[in-house]
Amino acid sequence: MRFLALHKLRGFTLIELLITVVIVGILSAVAYPSYLEHVRKAHRAEVTGLLLQNAHRLERHFARQGSYLEGDIVGLEQQSPAQGAPVYRLQLSREEQGYDLQATAVAGGPMEGDPCASYSLNQVGQRTPADMRCWRR
Repeated sequence: MRFLALHKLRGFTLIELLITVVIVGILSAVAYPSYLEHVRKAHRAEVTGLLLQNAHRLERHFARQGSYLEGDIVGLEQQSPAQGAPVYRLQLSREEQGYDLQATAVAGGPMEGDPCASYSLNQVGQRTPADMRCWRR
């Protein structure tokens, strides 16, 4: 009698477990690329925001000094994101009447190999890459 009571208690069969694993695998295969694209969009928005912020600081400096070269410019960001591990490195090259801001994806980072891995912005508002998904915020 005791044997019959124990026999009625059942767990999952191997087939049920395998079906569950397959379903989870399929859901993961669909969700993971979508998640990665969402992360890339967030990194693009962050770097474009910082490039535009740096451009505004440079324009304010030019309005006060009459030159992009005169004096130090306070508050320019050097990386994106501004806090934490860098995804992009930001660089500035200036001349008397112009500047070029550049952002380059860090090697081995999540944006390496992305179409938006390299950005540039100058004093007349020329932006590269020309792909608008890179500059959409």
